[in-house]
Amino acid sequence: MTLPVPVTIIMIEDDEGHARLIERNIRRSGIHNEIIPFATGADALKYLFGSDGDAGKHEGQGLLILLDLNLPDMTGIEILRQVKENSILKSAPVVVLTTTDDSSEIKRCYELGCNVYITKPVNYEGFANAIRQLGLFFSVIQVPSTEP
Repeated sequence: MTLPVPVTIIMIEDDEGHARLIERNIRRSGIHNEIIPFATGADALKYLFGSDGDAGKHEGQGLLILLDLNLPDMTGIEILRQVKENSILKSAPVVVLTTTDDSSEIKRCYELGCNVYITKPVNYEGFANAIRQLGLFFSVIQVPSTEP
């Protein structure tokens, strides 16, 4: 029997208020995994791909990526594309959390391999409810093993 790999949540969100709200509601849902926040795409990619650029440091680790599409330095679509093209990172579930509800952008995210697309409501209560539902999602998902 293999023990489940502890999952680290990588949160790529430039809005500090949204980042706090996301983390608070994940915690309220009973999820106590490590959450590593990034406010820019460049910082997140540097962490994900490492100094060697091949993401080797994450081999065998469980990662779950929360991704905002509207970042100050690049699009979340570009981050999603790079993650899903990498042989080590491609199995990491990616949850897109964004204000964009454009159907072509949603379709593009799913084509690139995102697992869940959540539109952030502009009102606080609606957004908090979406994040609570996300916490419930985390509590039941299993991150796929990277073993062959």
